[in-house]
Amino acid sequence: MVRIPSQRARLSGIGALAGMLLALAGCDGDAQEERQAMILTIPAFAGIARMPARFTCDGADRSPGLEWSDPPAGTRSFALIVDDPDAPGGVFRHWGAYDIDSSAKGLDEGAGNAAGAPFRQAQNDFGVRGYKGPCPPRGHGVHRYRFTLLALDIAPLPAGPALKVGDLEKAAEGHVLARATAGGAYARD
Repeated sequence: MVRIPSQRARLSGIGALAGMLLALAGCDGDAQEERQAMILTIPAFAGIARMPARFTCDGADRSPGLEWSDPPAGTRSFALIVDDPDAPGGVFRHWGAYDIDSSAKGLDEGAGNAAGAPFRQAQNDFGVRGYKGPCPPRGHGVHRYRFTLLALDIAPLPAGPALKVGDLEKAAEGHVLARATAGGAYARD
């Protein structure tokens, strides 16, 4: 069991937050997506209340390793979107990756920070391409971070060189065969 010594008391209610994150995985899907269940997991922080610092601005700021189950038939590529719905100015997008090969079953830790990744990356709301982890304002409380994997019926995704994560979401519309969501939580005191 992973323990977070002095943080546990300050992060009370995070168990309920974890339940909400699980509920997110079943939301916003149409009937086709519900029939084509796909599961996304983040082994490094599955079952713990707080994302480890190495995946945040307070640590190495590395993208976590991800694993997913078999996608539905007809999947030609994957896209991944990581966002923070609790940001003060509205949803803040931390990472957008796309044209991930349809044979992939996951991404290694640090894949979103590696030069020469075997997929394309959109510009996040920090203004850079690649993964930038949780970095909520100090004292703003617990933020949820959603990792959403999309199985797409298209490859490559038609996109220009200046693609932003919000544009990636729009480009994927109408091509989503299945989606899976996993998440974590983080706060900075």
